[in-house]
Amino acid sequence: MLPAGWTTRRPTLDDVAGILALTEASDIAAVGRPDYTADEVHETLIAPNTDLSRDSWLALDGDGTIVGWAYPQNAAAGPRDFADVFVWPERGLPAMRPLLALIMERMAERAAEFGHDRYEVRAAAIPAQQAYIDALTDAGFAFFKQQARMQMSLAGVSAKPPEPPPGVTIREVRPDDMPRFHTVIETAFRDSDHQIPGYEAWQQQIKNQTSISYDEWFVAEVHGEIAGVLQSSDFGVADQEGWVADLGTLRAYRNRGIGSALLRRAFAVYAAKGRTHVGLSVDLQNPTGAARLYEAVGMTPLYLANVYRTYVTAAAG
Repeated sequence: MLPAGWTTRRPTLDDVAGILALTEASDIAAVGRPDYTADEVHETLIAPNTDLSRDSWLALDGDGTIVGWAYPQNAAAGPRDFADVFVWPERGLPAMRPLLALIMERMAERAAEFGHDRYEVRAAAIPAQQAYIDALTDAGFAFFKQQARMQMSLAGVSAKPPEPPPGVTIREVRPDDMPRFHTVIETAFRDSDHQIPGYEAWQQQIKNQTSISYDEWFVAEVHGEIAGVLQSSDFGVADQEGWVADLGTLRAYRNRGIGSALLRRAFAVYAAKGRTHVGLSVDLQNPTGAARLYEAVGMTPLYLANVYRTYVTAAAG
C-alpha cells in the first residue's frame, strides 16, 4: 500500500523528462552514473506489445513528483517477459513493492493474451540494490544468472580498422539486407538465452528509434553469403558512446574471427565520429562465449547485474 497522498497512474509521452530524472537518480545510486537516455525512455513507452493504458504505471508522491515506474518488456510476445521497476533512491522506496505487485498481476494477463499457459518473468537488480532484491525474493523470484554492462575506451583506436580474416568481407548494411540481417540475428541467438522479436516487431522497434545510424550497422560476408551481422544503436550518442545492440554470427561460421572483425569495424567508425568509448550488454552465461569475445577485443565490465526469474500462470479468461 502506498503512503497517504501518494498515487499511481499510467504514463504518457509527456512524462519522458520526469521518468528520465527518476532513472538517472536510480542509476547514479546503483552504479554511480546515469545509464538511461531520454530516447530509451521514449522507445520503451512505445515498444511493441506495450500498451500504455494497461502495461505501465507511475508512482507519484504527495507533491506529484514521479518517484516510481514499472513496465514490462516482451517485444517478441514469446513465453518470457521482463519486469522493470525503478524507484527514486530512498524517497521512492514505499512505491517499490506496490509497483512490483501491479506489474506481476499484469504479467498473468499478458501470459493469457500472448497465448502462454506458463509464463516466465525475469527482473534484474544491481547486487547493491538489496531492497529490490528482497522485494523480488518475497514475490517468488530466484537468482538465475548475471549480465555485464561492458565498456571500452576508444582512445587510440584508428579510424581505419584492421583487415578482416581471409575470405571475409565486412561492409555496411544495405536496405535490401534487412530481412536477411534479421534472420541472421534470430538464427544466431537460438544458441543463446536471448529472445528475438519477429521481423515485423523488430522493424517496429527500429521505426520507434528517434535516430538511426545505418552507417554503423555491418554485415560480414563469406563467399557472398551473410555470415554475421552487427547492429548499432544511437542510445549513447549524447555521452559520446558507441553502442553495440546486437552481434551475431551463424554457427557454421564461428571461430573464424568474424565477430571480432565486425566489432573492430564498428569501433573504427565510432572513433572516426569522435565517440570516446563503446559499450554493450552481455549475458555472462551465453554459451556462444560472447563475453570472452568482448574481453578479447579489450572490453571490461563497467558493472554487473543479477537476473532473477519466476513463473506465473496465465490469468483465467
